[in-house]
Amino acid sequence: MSADPAVDPALPLPVARTVRELRQTVRSWREERLTVGFVPTMGALHEGHIGLVREALGRADRVVASIFVNPTQFAAHEDLGRYPRQEARDAELLAQAGCHLLFAPDATEMYPPGFSTRVEVDGPSAGLETDFRPHFFGGVALVVAKLLNQVQADVAVFGEKDYQQLLVVRRLARDLDIPTEIVGAPTARDAHGLALSSRNAYLSDAELGVARRLNVILRDAATQAAAGRPLPGVERDAFAALLKAGFERVDYVSIRRADDLAAFRDGVVDAPARILAAAWLGKTRLIDNLPV
Repeated sequence: MSADPAVDPALPLPVARTVRELRQTVRSWREERLTVGFVPTMGALHEGHIGLVREALGRADRVVASIFVNPTQFAAHEDLGRYPRQEARDAELLAQAGCHLLFAPDATEMYPPGFSTRVEVDGPSAGLETDFRPHFFGGVALVVAKLLNQVQADVAVFGEKDYQQLLVVRRLARDLDIPTEIVGAPTARDAHGLALSSRNAYLSDAELGVARRLNVILRDAATQAAAGRPLPGVERDAFAALLKAGFERVDYVSIRRADDLAAFRDGVVDAPARILAAAWLGKTRLIDNLPV
């Protein structure tokens, strides 16, 4: 039985549904001495994802993009069931961008019956997202470890919008001696500065107007921190500004060291830093970060 990727007449590029099909294609590229890039996604693609594909194309001869809505990074009360799924449209966008292969496994392919392995990463996973989603980085680390092992790419591109996730993935790859280079690509934003996200589709017009204040408030806070203002006051005022702008709940606003997300001991910025925030509009949780 052939392990070649399926040619689905409904999709504009080859699609691998199994790890066997994926590896067969990557092996054929390796035999041609071609380098391989990888972009993992959960689908519902937007221009930010396509920017990651373009970055990978600039670094490798062939590019694989995956679409897998990973159940292990969602808690029972989160939006796994309603997370947007639009494979045909996503495939069209990937093909237009020049992607060479779509890897679209189902949950059984990724987590077959009897699957029992867990992956935990300490260090940059501490605090921030973990304080509010303690399950999250375990799920991310597990699926990313599997995907990097399955694709075995030369380079994998992740967006800086999920900055803490990017550092967790880098630590994972380093600690497990995964040879894939992990590249962070700048956050894609709309004309108002809002970070592009698949979850933006949940927002009403009114909520969208509020959401576009997030990056403005963070930018102002970053400017204050860079000027030497003590961080507790900067973070407290940014937190209050988000609530005043119309966010219903703020999980955190925090300024951390950019390389490992450790807190600044003296309460002022004395090294490259990042301001990170998570806030809610209705049932939609938005995250963003900016350099300081």
